[in-house]
Amino acid sequence: MRHMGKKDYNGRMLAFIEQCPSCFHVIAYWKERLEEVGFCELPERAKWQVQAGGKYYVTRNDSSLIAFCVPAGKVKGFHMIASHSDSPTFKVKESPEMTVEERYIRLNTEKYGGMILSTWMDRPLSVAGRIAVKESGEIVTKLVNVDKDLLVIPNLAIHMNREINKGMEYNPQVDMLPLYGGCSGMERGMGDRPRLMQEVAAAAGVQEQDILGHDLFLYVRDKGRVLGAEGEFVLSPKLDDLQCVFASMEAFLEASPAEYISVCAVFDNEEVGSSTRQGADSTFLEDTILRVSEGLGADDDTRLGWIAESFLISADNAHAVHPNHPEKADPTNRPYLNGGIVIKYHGGQKYTTDAVSAARMKDLCSRAEVPYQVYTNRSDMIGGSTLGNISTAHVSVSSVDIGLPQLAMHSAVETGGASDTEYAVKAFREFYRE
Repeated sequence: MRHMGKKDYNGRMLAFIEQCPSCFHVIAYWKERLEEVGFCELPERAKWQVQAGGKYYVTRNDSSLIAFCVPAGKVKGFHMIASHSDSPTFKVKESPEMTVEERYIRLNTEKYGGMILSTWMDRPLSVAGRIAVKESGEIVTKLVNVDKDLLVIPNLAIHMNREINKGMEYNPQVDMLPLYGGCSGMERGMGDRPRLMQEVAAAAGVQEQDILGHDLFLYVRDKGRVLGAEGEFVLSPKLDDLQCVFASMEAFLEASPAEYISVCAVFDNEEVGSSTRQGADSTFLEDTILRVSEGLGADDDTRLGWIAESFLISADNAHAVHPNHPEKADPTNRPYLNGGIVIKYHGGQKYTTDAVSAARMKDLCSRAEVPYQVYTNRSDMIGGSTLGNISTAHVSVSSVDIGLPQLAMHSAVETGGASDTEYAVKAFREFYRE
């Protein structure tokens, strides 16, 4: 694992994103970081031993993680930050290889989440995720990353679609299938062309016939970078939401709790509604809080008192005012890149922010000496949903929805502010110190 200078948050974040081509790699990365500094894993199937002053983490489905630090003294409640490990992409289907006139091999894929489809075209892509195999009578999973420029989704030439610049509706089953390989006339029918599962098996260090299942996704091979006239922007895949994952985990590792149990939660499947056993709409957070409380000897009345005293920051990136389309932003609430943490409001409660939780977040930012700004949707535009209201339906705590401002959300490569990463780390670190 590569580590960079402590305060080079953007460099470290981009290195993290590069090492995490799938949600499974995100969790594996943070497991390693946590164990390096003495955190103890608590398997869900085992009995938990939780002690004052202890540092622990638990995972679910290889794609979600909850880490927590217990104060050495009296506990008042939980201070929680939630973000998500997944990003919009394409999932590889079963039996994925498709031939075209015995000349081309394509992969059969389907959409995962809502992406800007055209941004995935004409880029180097590859495949990563996990496979399931049987070892010593048990089904186990292994990470896999075919670490090479493997695929491309080619555009149709403008000569064959003269109207493309007037708007194009892409069909995911027709237009968005990646080109995987090809063969010359002499090679046709020889049966020795590369097969995807052979490459996946080789990358995972197993035999192809040993693979019993797979969760494989496409990922963009473009590396993230800092750019702009004065290096003020960050351009990278998966800023939504790995920028918030990085900032929350960095702050979590830098801070020691005083009176609140620090909790850093990274959920999967936010981009497809969170309604999985590893998503925010599961019992994962609720189960963890219950088991931590029981491990510390808290009865039901004490645990419920802790929950009433607790606070959740739902951290999922926010829309900045677009330089070419400023009219798309709300008339009076207009966040900008490098303008600081964005506090998100929604009248229909897709965001959990209210007067009290907003005031707590603003006070937190002021104490951390970082700027904050406000986001609301235009009243005639439908916005997206996030983690806050889903999580608090299971664990009823005061909550604020925030994010870091970015452009081109759900593009294959997104743009953020270079200063905002450190702003988030500083604010989250202040939160975790309480």
